[in-house]
Amino acid sequence: MMDAETLAVFRAETEGLVETLEERLLALQATPEDRELIDGVFRDLHTLKGTGAMFGREDIAGFLHDFESAFEAVRSGAAEVDAPLVAISLRARDHVAALLEAEGAPGGEAILADLARHLGKEAGAEEGFALDLGEPPPAAGAGPWQLTFKLPADTLVLGGKPELVLAELRELGATRLRARIRDVPPLPLLDAAELHLGWEVELPAEVSEDAIRDVFLFHEQGLELTLARAEGAPPPAQPAPETSISPAEPAPEGPTAAAQPRPAPAAPPSAAEPRDASAAAPAAKPSAHMRVPAERLDDMMDRVGELVLAEARLVDIVARSGDPSLVAVTEDIQRLTAAMRDTTMSIRMTPISTITGRFRRLVHDLTSKLGKRIAFVAEGEETELDKTVVERLTEPLMHIIRNAADHGLEEPSGRAAAGKEETGTITLSARYSGAEVLISLSDDGRGLNREAIRARATARGLLGEGAEPADEELFGLIFAPGFSTAAEVTELSGRGVGMDVVKRTIDGLRGAIEVTSRPGEGTSVTLRLPLTLAIIDGLLIEVAGERFVLPLAAVDEIVELPEALAEPGARGNAFLDIRDSLVPFLRLRQLLQSSGVPGPHQKVIVVTSADGRVGLVVDRIIGSNQTVIKQLSPLHAGVKTFSGATILGDGAVALILDVPQLVARGRLEADGREAA
Repeated sequence: MMDAETLAVFRAETEGLVETLEERLLALQATPEDRELIDGVFRDLHTLKGTGAMFGREDIAGFLHDFESAFEAVRSGAAEVDAPLVAISLRARDHVAALLEAEGAPGGEAILADLARHLGKEAGAEEGFALDLGEPPPAAGAGPWQLTFKLPADTLVLGGKPELVLAELRELGATRLRARIRDVPPLPLLDAAELHLGWEVELPAEVSEDAIRDVFLFHEQGLELTLARAEGAPPPAQPAPETSISPAEPAPEGPTAAAQPRPAPAAPPSAAEPRDASAAAPAAKPSAHMRVPAERLDDMMDRVGELVLAEARLVDIVARSGDPSLVAVTEDIQRLTAAMRDTTMSIRMTPISTITGRFRRLVHDLTSKLGKRIAFVAEGEETELDKTVVERLTEPLMHIIRNAADHGLEEPSGRAAAGKEETGTITLSARYSGAEVLISLSDDGRGLNREAIRARATARGLLGEGAEPADEELFGLIFAPGFSTAAEVTELSGRGVGMDVVKRTIDGLRGAIEVTSRPGEGTSVTLRLPLTLAIIDGLLIEVAGERFVLPLAAVDEIVELPEALAEPGARGNAFLDIRDSLVPFLRLRQLLQSSGVPGPHQKVIVVTSADGRVGLVVDRIIGSNQTVIKQLSPLHAGVKTFSGATILGDGAVALILDVPQLVARGRLEADGREAA
């Protein structure tokens, strides 16, 4: 029985491998002739099997051993990749995921039987799985294999078990196994955590070279391996992938000498290479990766946030004291705090690509369930968001994709009649826009039925009789709880729950949703989300004696308010002429209903979002500020002008202005003035 820590490591390793396996299988369906993908799938299966065996999960190792043996037909070229094979392989992937959740989960035998039946049919067998997976017999005079290998020095540290490798070699018929002890250092220099032993093994001539090398798929990084025939003309040795041979390794004697691989001059040294000060300087080591629980990152982010607040208080105290020595120390603390904040934030930022694999699988499953041809396209997958945002986005995006596939895309016959390609496309795109990230899901289907939505909304009392709302308002009603235009409830839709989940989740992330649609052309749902929910660079401003924060990433420029427009009642159309471009502006004093008279030197901060640019008139600009975002209370969460609050150095609270809402309001007022 694994302890909690070991179980966490096992789950982290296997879940990552299972996701990679799924991605490769879905890619393999699009490019079935890609040998690199086929080999990658086989490596994932082998690595998963080895991981299960290493951690004592014989149910996973046993299932994958049988599946891997059958999949060998694909790798050897005896069977071809097609859609049914990918579907069965994805079921196998799901079964491994089920075994991770519940040991001994049923269903594995049926999957193996389906795979054997399919591959047997592909190979031309009349019934059952009857494939000759063996290679041609060795040429006359070819002797047994002579294998010399040394596992990476960190094998034991990483939890590897050399005895499992030796057991696999014995299953291949290994004989004359001999340990090589010449690399074991003297006792005073012995590091018990490193693996120093190597082995020499003789294997039967009929064993294939691929079968031998497959034993070491789980130990490729840093592996030293030499393989040659004992008699006859030995084939040219192909080093194992990512194999490095120590330059200090003496050439083996006997028939294996000719097959000794040579290291490339610039190759990094093996982990097992002797540490000799007189040796040439090694090349840079590859960066190491660590798996850290998300809770620890959240805790670190909270502590960094408190550190930023403490630093702000210190800066305020030192500014009042004027002590030069304290000022110098405070500047160092500010520099270190900013660096720590940036590093912590970079750790939390995650690319959208970490979740797009799930959507590819979802579209693959929807294709078979709905009987439609659907292609999924992802653009801007490198766009990064706070990991908390990315994790919470998965469910809403899945609901939007299901809705697009079920309601938006037509049947192949309907698309052909409309002059479209039979394959419908769902496109996920992500891009930055100021302090926001815009994530759009678009389809090229039939579009939203405006009349059906209006009739349904009227029947439910969401619209009055005869009301003619704008498209933006009407399309926003599809996110109302229980709202659905489906004629009947199906497995995928009809209960009016999915889009309600989307709305609640995006509201919880301080985001916004926009829907655009054209009949016969398709629908696009755009999610506007903040870059981060933790710490931002802010611009501290003052309006009527109160301080507010603007996200610095949304600030384009700052200009003086012309004297002719300085007074609220001054004549003018509330537009600024900035480099021959008209920019509408809002007076924050009027917007916040502040009393008093503004000063003589008001400033205009031009901010931007996807809707455009708007100027915000403020009394004074105080300076930049590291802003730790605090959520507003439920009582104030509905106030759209503010997206949160922060604590300043003197302990006062400053509200954070919601730039997209301000820009949208400014554009609306500008449109109203133009219409008037």
